[in-house]
Amino acid sequence: MQALNIVNSETILAAVLQSLDDDKGEDIVQINLRGKSEMGDYMVIASGRSTRQVSAMAEKLADKLKQELGIISKTEGKETGDWVLVDTGDVIVHIFRPEVREFYQLEKMWQPGKVAAG
Repeated sequence: MQALNIVNSETILAAVLQSLDDDKGEDIVQINLRGKSEMGDYMVIASGRSTRQVSAMAEKLADKLKQELGIISKTEGKETGDWVLVDTGDVIVHIFRPEVREFYQLEKMWQPGKVAAG
């Protein structure tokens, strides 16, 4: 009898962070959402240098999660590559081009304790 492989949010988070790092994601930030939101346990925000890199990072991440953890993620925005959302259920991943990330400033919204420089 085969043991059930239980995948928790920390396992998903580790796989997400590793995948983004392997694909040369920049300014990778993880935010613990527990107690702040019902949408998931963690949010990860990263940047890619171009629309092509952003889309490729999201595609590789979704493939890795499916192959290694059996997780089917929902992906939005891959066609344009400015901002791609990869939703695993427990971990929500936002991959941006730097200009788009700066415009939306999601980190400020979810980390209110941080003070903006300048």
